[in-house]
This record gives sequence, structure tokens and C-alpha cells, in this order.
Amino acid sequence: MTSALAPAPSKLAAERKKSSERGRRLGSRGGNIAAGIAAWAIGILFVFPVFFMVLTSLHSEVNASTNPPSFFAPLTLDGYREFFGASSGASPWPPLINSATASIISTILVILLAIPAAYALSVKPIKKWTDAMFFFLSTKMLPAVAGLLPLYIIARYLGLLDNINYLLILYTAMNLPIAVWMMRSFLADIPVELFEAAAIDGAGLIRTLRSIIVPIISPGIAATALICFIFAWNELLLANTLTSVIAGTAPVFLTSFVTSQGLFLAKVCAAATIVSLPVIIAGFAAQDKLVQGLSLGAVK
Repeated sequence: MTSALAPAPSKLAAERKKSSERGRRLGSRGGNIAAGIAAWAIGILFVFPVFFMVLTSLHSEVNASTNPPSFFAPLTLDGYREFFGASSGASPWPPLINSATASIISTILVILLAIPAAYALSVKPIKKWTDAMFFFLSTKMLPAVAGLLPLYIIARYLGLLDNINYLLILYTAMNLPIAVWMMRSFLADIPVELFEAAAIDGAGLIRTLRSIIVPIISPGIAATALICFIFAWNELLLANTLTSVIAGTAPVFLTSFVTSQGLFLAKVCAAATIVSLPVIIAGFAAQDKLVQGLSLGAVK
């Protein structure tokens, strides 16, 4: 009688399977929730300094310098009026234009030079291409301050001090090694059969670069260009040493608000907010291409 009432072994196995699947789903859901909470916490941790900078820029100098910070102090635009020259008389537009000129043109030159170089190092590799790649990488091992004196002497000898064209050349040389490394990794993932088919159809090097390579690696080009633009826009050491009034860039203009007389925290935060806007806008505009470019070649 007891054996007749006992559940069949197949039914017990099915129930155990359902129970284990239910447990896995609950565990997976719990893991996703924990990962989401951790992602939000890390995101807030990184965004909070930016939020604090913007909030401080909207406070008066007295409220901005309080310790602990006064989050609920009255808001004002005095810091932005100071930045745009309402009280100091110094216009921020020439430094912003200088930064935009040096950053945009140097980025364009870097991309135009990096694509053929990466093509020669990946698709049609030259002899001892690994040595060439190591040479590119070794140029980033030297601290910028170590080459500052020779660069200053060269600029002084050639009459290029306080000249935006000199900064443009330096920014191009500074970002070119990174761009070549990044572009080579993108080009190395293109199937060789595409180049063979283009050669069979009679396409030359320029046609191959324009019609095949550039459309395929456009996300990588966007990611590389954005990174080079950010590096050039934020560069301070060379601009602060090699420029003065005519070719001064936005970061140099920003440091002029730091003085030993009086309070300056709100003005500096306002200036930093304005100077950061072009990079933030460029990042948001190219965020889809940036994600595609940085993940290009991650999955074989």
C-alpha cells in the first residue's frame, strides 16, 4: 500500500530539476541585482567629483570655501561672470580658440598619419615591425618634463615661443604613438581575404584605404580621435611653458584664476566646468562609436 502511494522516480527527478532551475534563476537574479547596485555605486563615486565641481561653481566664494562644504548655500553665477571677463577684463575666447585649433588639427593629422602607419605594420608588415612598434611605445616612456628644456631651446632658437603652430606639432607627435598602436589593433582584425579581393579587382592602396579600411574601422577611428582630442585639449605642461599671451590655451587660462590673494575656488570650478564642456560634449556625441571602437577586436 505504501509503495503504491509513493511518487514515481521520474516525477521526483522532474521536481528536483525544477527546484534546481528555480534556485539558479533566483541566484542569477540576485547576482544581477548585486552587479547593478555595484555599478551604480561605482558610477556615483566617479560622477560625484564632477557634480561637486559644478555645484561649487554656482556658490559664492565665501560659501565655496567653507569646511565642511555648504551644499545648500544660495546659488549664484558670479563665478561664470568672472570667467567670461565681466570683472577681470580677460576674455576666455582666445585661449578656447587656441585649444580648439591645436586639438582638432593635431587630431586630424594624427589620424591621417596613423592609418597608413598601422596599415604598414599590420596588413602589409614591414621587416622587424615589432621593433618599430616598440620604438613607438618607447617614446611614451620618457616623462614630458624631461624633454621640456630641449623643446624650449628649439622653440626659442626658431622663434616659435608663444606660437600655436608649435603646440600643434608637439601634440601631433605626442599622440601619434598611441594612435598607431590603437589603429594597428583594429586593422589586424580585418580579414586578409578582403584585401586580396580588392587587389584582384585592381584597387590600389589609396582606393583600398578609402573604400575598404576606413568604413570597416570607422568606430576605431572615432575612438582613437576622441582619445587624442582629449589628451591634446587637457595638456597643460607644454602649453604653460611654451606659450604666454598669444598662444595660451584653455588649461593655461584656467590656472590664472589660482592666486595667492583672496578666495578663488568658485571661479576655478566655474572655469573648469566651462573648459570641460567640449570634451564632455564630444564624448556624448561619439559614445556609441567609442564603445564599438574600444570593443573592436575583443571577441575573436
